[in-house]
Amino acid sequence: MQDIQLLIGGEERPSAGGATFERRNPISGEVASRCAAASVPDATAAAEAAAAAFPGWAALGPNERRARLLRAADLLEGRADAFTEVMMAEIGATAGWVQFNLHLAAGMLREAGAMTTQVKGELLPSDVPGSLAMAVRQPVGVVLGIAPWNAPVILGVRAIAMPLACGNTVVLKASEICPGTHRLIGTVLQEAGFPAGVVNVITHDPKDAEAVAEVLIGHPAVRRINFTGSTRVGRILAQIAARHLKPILLELGGKAPLVVLDDADVDAAVDAAVFGAFANQGQICMSTERIIVDQTIADEFAAKLAARVAALPCGDPRKGEVVLGSVIGLSTVERLQELVAQARQGGAKLLTGGEADGTIMKGIVVDHVTPDMRIFREESFGPQVTITRVRSADEAVRLANDTEYGLSSAVFGRDLARALDVAKRIEAGMCHINGPTVHDEAQMPFGGMKASGYGRFGGQAGVNEFTELRWISVQTSPRHYPF
Repeated sequence: MQDIQLLIGGEERPSAGGATFERRNPISGEVASRCAAASVPDATAAAEAAAAAFPGWAALGPNERRARLLRAADLLEGRADAFTEVMMAEIGATAGWVQFNLHLAAGMLREAGAMTTQVKGELLPSDVPGSLAMAVRQPVGVVLGIAPWNAPVILGVRAIAMPLACGNTVVLKASEICPGTHRLIGTVLQEAGFPAGVVNVITHDPKDAEAVAEVLIGHPAVRRINFTGSTRVGRILAQIAARHLKPILLELGGKAPLVVLDDADVDAAVDAAVFGAFANQGQICMSTERIIVDQTIADEFAAKLAARVAALPCGDPRKGEVVLGSVIGLSTVERLQELVAQARQGGAKLLTGGEADGTIMKGIVVDHVTPDMRIFREESFGPQVTITRVRSADEAVRLANDTEYGLSSAVFGRDLARALDVAKRIEAGMCHINGPTVHDEAQMPFGGMKASGYGRFGGQAGVNEFTELRWISVQTSPRHYPF
């Protein structure tokens, strides 16, 4: 069990009122971390510390910022034992998921470091004689990052790495479900040499989430917000940001389809489906939740998928290497079992899974699912996948798009021209041909459409999100005026 303090202005401190809250292990119920419960004054102090640090950090040369980001990447990878301990305790993560988080998060820090010299503008043609017109990108000020629990190191780092690269200072509002993990990110950045106040981390009791978010979004120094999490909460935060006329980048829920065309390599599609649906117990925004397969190969595909999923090692990740560890809570188990039961009542067939030992749950495959079933439409965020059979590529596209979400997707087919045509017609921010729906690289423009949010993390798209585009002109010769 860890005692966690706030990180404000380079100092570890308790909350202003001395309040704390506990995060418990989802498997055992033991206290995983005891954390300072930030209040409104603490949130204000974090924003003010970031504001005070902004002029100095923004003025620092790009190579100095790069050096600190690269140092942070090395330190992050060197803290594998600490991150493994806290992630297993707080969210029941498997060792493999921790390593994946550290690998990708370190890559995000290095990519952000590479982008410090790519914050650039352009010269623009002007109709005014002697006018040198420039489009210039500048840091905006304080950026608020709000990260979730499911991929805590990846998404915690993503919330702040590119803003820092662009010359902004940051406040990371940690998830109340993995406060120790997010706070450890702050420790790593502090050790990497980021000046006091450049990185601030706030932990808070779940009951105070809305108040803390509202004061941070509303603070005059906070100029950009990014949030990764549920569509429900994203709508709330978007409304708060709109009241303050502040841009917010939203990466929200998903119900990713994997389309398997009649000419697909069935074994390759099964491999991608197993990984995409069951990595981190299906608790990923990009998780494959709906498989839409041509009926001519559906029997073969379903049989192979069910056999693979039934064989996935499942158990307590603290006792040995497993693929399926703990889901985040009993509510996930109950929701999945309810969705499966409703689907079976409507004629769907459970091919494997559904059993649970507390929060440790075997992988679920449900076949013959139709669009009128809740399991086809509702984001499950757990270890399950459905199979829906179709008669044509056009029907597959129609069902892939028959959802409010639009984050990730995938298409399998040997005819690449046809697969590309299908990919272009799927309404999702990302589509991978002959690859899994779960795919992220630090330099790629990552984000969704429809109820999956708007804005993009990664690469040049990320630079654009976290800088202000300004028009600056210099009159180099006398200018004629009409009066």
